[in-house]
Amino acid sequence: MKGIILAGGSGTRLSPSTDSINKHLLAVYDKPMIYYPLSILMLGGLKDIMIISTPQDLPRFEELLGDGSGLGISISYKEQANPRGIPEAFLLAEDFIGKDNVTLILGDNLFYGQGFTTLFRDALAKHKHATVFGYRVKDPERFGVVEFDHKQHVLSIEEKPENPKSDFAVTGLYIYDHRAIDFARKLSFSKRGELEITDLNKEYLKRNELDVQLLGRGFAWMDAGTHDSLFEASEFVKNIQDRQGFKVACLEEIAYYMGYITKDKLHKKGKAMEKTDYGQYLLDIASRKHTQQYWDAIEHKPMLGLVEND
Repeated sequence: MKGIILAGGSGTRLSPSTDSINKHLLAVYDKPMIYYPLSILMLGGLKDIMIISTPQDLPRFEELLGDGSGLGISISYKEQANPRGIPEAFLLAEDFIGKDNVTLILGDNLFYGQGFTTLFRDALAKHKHATVFGYRVKDPERFGVVEFDHKQHVLSIEEKPENPKSDFAVTGLYIYDHRAIDFARKLSFSKRGELEITDLNKEYLKRNELDVQLLGRGFAWMDAGTHDSLFEASEFVKNIQDRQGFKVACLEEIAYYMGYITKDKLHKKGKAMEKTDYGQYLLDIASRKHTQQYWDAIEHKPMLGLVEND
């Protein structure tokens, strides 16, 4: 399974904050926005990840994350010269995907909830052709809306319908087989000049190959693409961290507990940032004895076969 983070776009909804920087590099409370979607892919066990962004912004992402080796994963980069729709990501990443399945997440989407990691891994394990994630909203007419049966097989999917057939919006997290490349290649541009992800999903739906994984009560899904939603996301993360004492989307913590980096490497990363709360958090983790009970307590259960660090 390959992973893609789509972090391009012009960021006009966040102007003037994004006039000189990509929105996915803006802070959501205490860490860059890109950390949040990357953490989801890492928690799912994905280690081969591509970040797609604009030519001018890719060097900044590379400076921040490098080739991923510091996190025990592999990160590659691809340019998207102009924002031409989500499905274009599969065309740009064709060589990267090859014949593998692929999970794509939008760079401004945040997911949080008890048991989300288990739910996401189950969806990856059960995935056959195409899977979208549905989240109940009070204003579904603003979103792509998915209708489904009792087995969570999709019956219909519509973009911003006047009369929604359900209250479940399609989030910015998608799992596809490698045929997404061929289907995306055959799509036509919409009136707004983009390839539409809803049209790609409909290609799978026509073949009865589109499933939905529902995110029920207790889960939070946020799109930090406006000033208000960015503020709300930051406030949400701050409140969770202040109350629980755990950091949300701490990449080094995830890499350590997934068995990707050693305790010594985690300690070195903490020392490099020891004047910050983030660095002190890493040092605190590195000073603890790695136990299964601690990992379970924060709902980040490791996958079978991982070797514990000393």
